Amino acid sequence: VQLVESGGGLVQAGGSLRLSCAASGSIRSIYNMGWYRQAPGKQRELVAVVTSGGSTNYADSVSGRFTISRDNAKNTVYLQMNSLKPEDTAVYYCNAYIITITTWGEYPYWGQGTQVTVSS
Repeated sequence: VQLVESGGGLVQAGGSLRLSCAASGSIRSIYNMGWYRQAPGKQRELVAVVTSGGSTNYADSVSGRFTISRDNAKNTVYLQMNSLKPEDTAVYYCNAYIITITTWGEYPYWGQGTQVTVSS
């Protein structure tokens, strides 16, 4: 199973970016999908999560500015980031809990990370 992210980059404060993460491989089903971020010198933190049923949850710091969504047919999760701030600068990681065709339980998988830099 692989999670491949795209959409990071450099943007000015107040701007927008959209991250995508596509899961591929021997997937039976995908449960929660989410985005985490890690800034230099800080611990990785949860940004947003979406369940297989579409329920969402956000970190307080991004609530009202970021929107997480998923396309189950494409095994893809998105993060629309608006009104970006310099403090949003971090490496963003995609995460998904996946049952493969060879496993009985769900296991967490991670993407390679994509850099988001917000300039002031």
